[in-house]
Amino acid sequence: MGKMLKPRCNRRRRRGKGLLDQINARMSRSKIKVLLVVFTDWKDIVHLEFVARGQKVNKQLYQEVLSRLRDAVRRKRPELWENQTWLLHHHNAPAHASLLIRSYLAKHQKSVVPHPPYSPNLAPAEFFLFSKLKTTLKRCHFQTIEEIQEIAIRELGAITESAFQEAFQQLKKRWERCIASRGGHYEGDSA
Repeated sequence: MGKMLKPRCNRRRRRGKGLLDQINARMSRSKIKVLLVVFTDWKDIVHLEFVARGQKVNKQLYQEVLSRLRDAVRRKRPELWENQTWLLHHHNAPAHASLLIRSYLAKHQKSVVPHPPYSPNLAPAEFFLFSKLKTTLKRCHFQTIEEIQEIAIRELGAITESAFQEAFQQLKKRWERCIASRGGHYEGDSA
């Protein structure tokens, strides 16, 4: 196994610097960008993968990801796989809503939880998972993509089952508020 790399983080307050220097130091962003795709349930992360640098995020890539997700569910949640009781919840990105993806999901008889448009607050990855990860990695500068991936996997692995359960309780409350704000109903289309 490779050695653990530690990120260089600017966590100490700088003394003797002006306010403008402190603001610029905080706003400095890493030049290395990594795209992470994560699927969770109420217990843990079911599947995660990093998108290759330069790879276009489109319907073809998403179909490949869904295929790997199906394999992960088969391995990690065999009881859900056998009963076909697992559901998919993804937002309304063009790649997710494409005819190719809807056909793929229909072919594999996979139900999708509808996601109201313009509602990022209903995606647990947005309000829970990525915010936790960003807080941990804030103001860290990484030298390599591998370093980012290793630390992201470590931090995601440290999230407890009770934290996932709490996030799904928050999702339920957010969903109920969303439905109430829309007059008590939501007519989403599911695949």
